[in-house]
Amino acid sequence: MIEKLVTSSLKMGVIAGGQLGKMLIQEASRWDITTYVLDPDEACSARNVVSQYVKGDVRNFDDVYAFGKQVDLLTFELEDVNIEALQKLKSEGLKIVPDPDILALIQDKGLQKEFYVKHNLPTSDFACYEDEEQIKEALDSGALAYPFVQKLRKGGYDGHGVSVVKGENTSLLKGAFMVEGLVDIEKEIAVIAARNAKGEVRCFPAVEMTFNDETNLVEEVICPANITDAQSKEAEKLAHEIISKFHMVGLLAIEFFIDKSGNILINEVAPRPHNSGHHTIDSIVTSQLKQLLRAILDLPLGSTQLISSSVMLNLLGEPGYEGPVYYEGFEECMAIEGVKIHLYGKKSTRPFRKMGHVTILSDSVEDALEKVKEVKKVLKVKSWEK
Repeated sequence: MIEKLVTSSLKMGVIAGGQLGKMLIQEASRWDITTYVLDPDEACSARNVVSQYVKGDVRNFDDVYAFGKQVDLLTFELEDVNIEALQKLKSEGLKIVPDPDILALIQDKGLQKEFYVKHNLPTSDFACYEDEEQIKEALDSGALAYPFVQKLRKGGYDGHGVSVVKGENTSLLKGAFMVEGLVDIEKEIAVIAARNAKGEVRCFPAVEMTFNDETNLVEEVICPANITDAQSKEAEKLAHEIISKFHMVGLLAIEFFIDKSGNILINEVAPRPHNSGHHTIDSIVTSQLKQLLRAILDLPLGSTQLISSSVMLNLLGEPGYEGPVYYEGFEECMAIEGVKIHLYGKKSTRPFRKMGHVTILSDSVEDALEKVKEVKKVLKVKSWEK
């Protein structure tokens, strides 16, 4: 594998070419790796940086299988891909990181929760249901009571597929789902862990996440998180334990709740680069993208030491604008000390679409948060067309 790497003949395939795929491919290009991407959108973010674009549906067996036959190793930027094709490719000897069997488990939020319970890992109470009728029966029998959180077992992302059900007037999500008890949340944090084939594990510092009330999308990622040293150590210890118990190679982002009593509970995980790790490009010795490449290529993992305190701000399309994009206030934003702007190369905007992110570096989180306020005032994602 390393011989191929240094002779530039390694072909790495990435399933899906959104912003995460683009950033991973950009990092791979530093090592002169030949990159392939599979995506249905010919204007996907990764199109202009990848060595070879392949048009195809990431959920289609034939498209994923044919794509896998063109490369030496395979990874992905999202979970919602065709597992059967990945499993067939694995059986034929293709290296896939993370392993398709782990992906299959993580794809299903119900199986995720069962895994945590089986391994005595802290998480909120839950129950799985196949359809709306089952949940109504549980409510009628008293086995379930309002309010509760309903999550689709598969396919949910960025707040989609999640609903807080406060009473009978709240519409239920359709499909197989699980129900969780409401957690009295004090903070939401995340830790990204990486593991290579030798079992070496490195965890990034815990970050604190704030969310947009309207969209439920992550708005800010604060590093380091404003939590106690004991909580930080516990979160990193749990992240180390989770990725080790999965026996997975690659990158695992673990989202946690901290409740009002200070307990740390696992919410869910993602086996790929993650929004909560964008700041690592600028503020950590080894970014999450570099770390994933190291894990994929069986290399020693890099340092996760903090270079600078930071706040990452997601750059979302402004409400009321849809069409060809422009970035209002770009020059003014660049004049703010410590600002790093990352644009994803999406040609058109729409309300709340992820168009980029801004990382603000500073000597203190408090100062970075003050600069975030300035960035929010001046930098807007708009369109020439309304």
